[in-house]
Amino acid sequence: MTSRVELQTCYFEPVADGVSLLTLNRPDRGNGVVPEMARDLLHALTVLEEDRSVRVLLLTGAGQQFCAGADLVEFQRYLEEELPHSHEPYNARVLWPVTQRVVGCRLPVIAAINGGATAGGLDLALACDIRIASTRAKMGETYIKLGLNPGNGGTYFLPRLVGSGLAAELALTGDVIDAQRALHIGLVNRVVEPDALIPDSIALAARIAAHPRLALEATKQQLRQSWHLDLISSMNASFWAVATMSHTADLKEGIAAAREKRPPVFNASDKKDPP
Repeated sequence: MTSRVELQTCYFEPVADGVSLLTLNRPDRGNGVVPEMARDLLHALTVLEEDRSVRVLLLTGAGQQFCAGADLVEFQRYLEEELPHSHEPYNARVLWPVTQRVVGCRLPVIAAINGGATAGGLDLALACDIRIASTRAKMGETYIKLGLNPGNGGTYFLPRLVGSGLAAELALTGDVIDAQRALHIGLVNRVVEPDALIPDSIALAARIAAHPRLALEATKQQLRQSWHLDLISSMNASFWAVATMSHTADLKEGIAAAREKRPPVFNASDKKDPP
């Protein structure tokens, strides 16, 4: 990938070797997601994942908010035009497919939370592997204030990140917390000043992207699977993933670099040596 790609509601661009930045781009609506944005994001995620030069993905929002969840104007229009009890729920058309795609993406995904992340927008950030927040960020599982339950994976992600008690408090009150509180309870990995958010996120992503893509993919997959597996099953899955990479040129380079006490130079992460 060599240049910025503009879609109607988002854009993506390379920002460092092996790192691409995907930006939600409806700042006038708090980057609230509508079906068109969902389609654009799904397309962008597919393109980025299939690009073998990309090893890490950053996700952020344009303007002052990360993502306000589903666009409430569009949601209200849907409720007026449809019969929710006999049709698919609105989130099945909008954020849920995107969140599922982020969870299933082979690439590590880092959320750079530049501002408000509420309801489905918070859940989208929680679906990412790592979260870095600006000091301006505000986060809340605010569905309850609309008369809804969390509908985009929040009841799954929150307890695993902050524990069941805090997850219940956040989901049942709909309280919005600041970045420092989010850091204290483990909701985000780190907090930085607004001007440092994207540079610091790129720097972390570049450190990760310096490693072989096959190893990154396997590590993400094993971390995700560990949520559902017992210890022995998780170890067996890891064992076979290691076996898959045992004959790659990058593994040989990594071992040689370690023995020679020099930085490795990985460049063949999806190639195996000929038999």
